[in-house]
Amino acid sequence: MVSPWLTGALGWAFFGPIGGLLGYAAGSIYNAAQRGSIAAGPAGPEAARNSFMASLLVLTAAMMKADGRATRSELNVVKQFFRQQFGSAGGAQALQMLRDLLQKDIPVGPVCRQIRAHMNYSQRLTLLHFLYTIAYADGTLHPAEDRLLQQLAAEFGIRAPDIRSIAAMFAPTSDPMADYRVLELSPNATDDELRKAYRRMSMKHHPDKVAHLGPEFQKSATEKFQRVNAAYTTIKKARGMT
Repeated sequence: MVSPWLTGALGWAFFGPIGGLLGYAAGSIYNAAQRGSIAAGPAGPEAARNSFMASLLVLTAAMMKADGRATRSELNVVKQFFRQQFGSAGGAQALQMLRDLLQKDIPVGPVCRQIRAHMNYSQRLTLLHFLYTIAYADGTLHPAEDRLLQQLAAEFGIRAPDIRSIAAMFAPTSDPMADYRVLELSPNATDDELRKAYRRMSMKHHPDKVAHLGPEFQKSATEKFQRVNAAYTTIKKARGMT
């Protein structure tokens, strides 16, 4: 077993108080998953995955509190996510930590800076996509949630076209320009530019880029990948392309 206090101390030593919180969370979730007979795999990828999950816990709490209340629909999305990612034991541990975090006022700035420094761009895109999923869990995007998402995306170092692309994945189906925003493309783009944009976005959001983070993150990446495919198919059909 990994001592959560050891991982917390290491996190504090290297990254300050926020690092201590994330280190403790990573160690606790790891142990809970092990008790539930979840296969850990190689130590390096597993440590990276649990650190990613600990960071996600902090930002999930911030997102759920953004509009002044944590709704049951948001909690259900998070419950399902952690249960599928860590199994019943690890998921229960993560949810307990989330409940504790919901009672605290944790500045998101330091967490975002650590995420930007220690996670690659594909991981940060996947994290932002999941936070959008939480925000839209009740079917609407509250202005406070939108402001927080924009803040987090900027502090993650996500490029503006990528922010608009992910936001467009949650746009109403009646929005005629959403498919173009998903592909980071102008409606005036040529057919050749459309094909190039599709190839670029398919590579950017390919599920294999986050496979090491576990099945649920790969599922999120797969959803983004499928949305890119759907946007391309819709635009091709509207243009009469073969």
